Amino acid sequence: MANANKKSTLSFAVSATIDELRYAIPIYAGEITPIILSEPGCGKSSLLAMIAEDMGDKWCKAGDEKREGNDDKYEYIYIDCPLRDVMDMGAYIPVHAEKTLEYYVSGLLNLKSKKPKFIMLDEFMKAPKMMQVLFTRLMLERMWGDAALPKGSCIFGTSNNASDGVGDSMLAHAGNRVMIVSMEKPDSKRWLLWSGEHDIAKSIRAWVAMNPRCLASYLDGGQEDNPYIFKPNNGVLSFVSPRSLAKCDVIVRNQDKVSKNMTRAALAGTIGLSAAEDMAAFLTLEKEIISTKDVIANPETTQIPEKTAALCIMVFNAMDDLVTQDDLSAYMKFVNRIPSSELQNIFFTILMGGKRTFKLGKNNEDVKNWCKKSDNLALLGD
Repeated sequence: MANANKKSTLSFAVSATIDELRYAIPIYAGEITPIILSEPGCGKSSLLAMIAEDMGDKWCKAGDEKREGNDDKYEYIYIDCPLRDVMDMGAYIPVHAEKTLEYYVSGLLNLKSKKPKFIMLDEFMKAPKMMQVLFTRLMLERMWGDAALPKGSCIFGTSNNASDGVGDSMLAHAGNRVMIVSMEKPDSKRWLLWSGEHDIAKSIRAWVAMNPRCLASYLDGGQEDNPYIFKPNNGVLSFVSPRSLAKCDVIVRNQDKVSKNMTRAALAGTIGLSAAEDMAAFLTLEKEIISTKDVIANPETTQIPEKTAALCIMVFNAMDDLVTQDDLSAYMKFVNRIPSSELQNIFFTILMGGKRTFKLGKNNEDVKNWCKKSDNLALLGD
């Protein structure tokens, strides 16, 4: 006889990107509960904020005192599943006059408000077994204990891959009640576009551009000698991920306020020793970097740095500094002198991938000519 409590083994031939998921989840989550799986640090827990932004909603974050009275379409609720217990959902309270028990729902979901809820069950597959059972009713029937959610409410969950070895599992029969979707780990190109829009330090972006394998996945295969990435059960707590790279921003921006050794120690504790040593070497190149302003003033005579890393940082500086067509045309004269076609491709890919810089590049004749000559017309979006 089969074991009814057997835990599932999950494997996927198809994965979705985080951008695909942010738009798809609201379509599905009113009727079926998507459970999004990825390896640690890939950004799945940020999906609730992304969805709120896409809805044009403000979303009251943790610490905000007031959730009601705004114009949001939904009330956005984050639930950290491993930290929740049965009493966080509600309790049966004696009604002595009638000698019965009445269910009192907790205030976690603010069910006194009839506004539809958009609920994220974060790390669902790490929740205690009893809580998974209770959350399953929430996902399947839109019931919080014995109380129904407001009409139009949406629910989705997140967790890590079972193969990540960080304690994620669910009962096999429960998986047939939900939609389990694997999320791709963002590669270096996707992370560079995101980091540019979120003002991550230029030297971090340049380092990632020079070391794209730092955002490879152990699931890709052939990564046994990759010293940067997460690997299951190897006991390493600090490694490179999209999240940990973003966390380095505060370290890099404040490097002048602490010793070089402190900066290296902070980086090692955030992205691991191998990545920290390599990135720390990157940070010593400031004296070789020529400002975008100086390049624009003398694009055909400005000396090209000998070190590729310094040149890469200059390229990322330009992404933030170029504002007008004249600036871009002048900088193009410098870019055309760069001996590395790989760096030229990085420049144009980031230029045409950024929300602000895309329009600037698309309308620039020098950029159009480069794209034609290098057979990269797809970058123009035509």
